[in-house]
Amino acid sequence: MDPVIVERLGKEHPLARHLDDFLTDQRNAGASPHTLRAYRGDLLQFTAHCDGQIAELTAPPIREFLTAIGALSAATRKRKRAAVASWCKWAVRHDLLDANPMDKIDTIKVAKNLPRPAAAADVTRVINSICSRRPRKDVPLDRLRDRVLFETIYVCGTRAAEACTLDLDDFDLRQDDEHVRIHGKGGTVRTVLLDDRGYVTLLKLYLGRADYRFGPAFRASINGTGGPLSYDAAHHRWEYYCEAAGVDIEIHQLRHAHATELINAGVPIEVVRRRLGHASTETTQLYTLLADDVADTEIRAARRRRERR
Repeated sequence: MDPVIVERLGKEHPLARHLDDFLTDQRNAGASPHTLRAYRGDLLQFTAHCDGQIAELTAPPIREFLTAIGALSAATRKRKRAAVASWCKWAVRHDLLDANPMDKIDTIKVAKNLPRPAAAADVTRVINSICSRRPRKDVPLDRLRDRVLFETIYVCGTRAAEACTLDLDDFDLRQDDEHVRIHGKGGTVRTVLLDDRGYVTLLKLYLGRADYRFGPAFRASINGTGGPLSYDAAHHRWEYYCEAAGVDIEIHQLRHAHATELINAGVPIEVVRRRLGHASTETTQLYTLLADDVADTEIRAARRRRERR
């Protein structure tokens, strides 16, 4: 049984075995480690509101749980509700529940906010503060790794978690046709063209310095296991570099910046959707709204300049 479940609930808890079986099925179906951690955390939080067997689960404890997390953002509450809904659906499918109590629970609406891209100049300032694109030979490998990792997120528009888990086999670095295979949400895989020559040169330099034969491309430098750098570690290191550069950029804004630059350059929205790995163009279209917003800002600035003259 999952050691975290044992620690939090104990093996004898009436829901422990069912929660562990659910996570096992999700893992076997191809759910990512990040998704599994989120499911586990949300459902362990939910079990604090449940007494008795899973067959006795009804709508009231679910309402109690959603009320208890009412102070959280709508997006977080929607995610936690979705975790409970997935578990209940699984339980019905496995004849552990006669009826799905989620049918009586309203969905949670989340307002669609425009993504916040970072300015290209700010991104360049932070990335250049790590090391140069033509680094000296005495630059530590972990610092060179960080430069390549964060530039991968920015140049390819990947999610940070996707970049952290890239494997050497995911890179195809044949001359003039360089690509990288990105493993996205829901087990999807997309191939992204590496069309920035400076980035490709730096990537090849890093891989040559690292001299890895197989396995993760961006490895943790302190645990000694050769495993991939975790998202939390990458996030922490990005915050460190931002602070050192005097720039406030969240790591996910690198992806937004890449998408906005493509939209503003006139790249068709379907092409941008495929590059980012969005399930539908509805999500990608938010960047077109953002592009209009940027245009409005420029028009207002031009009008103010004209009025001053």
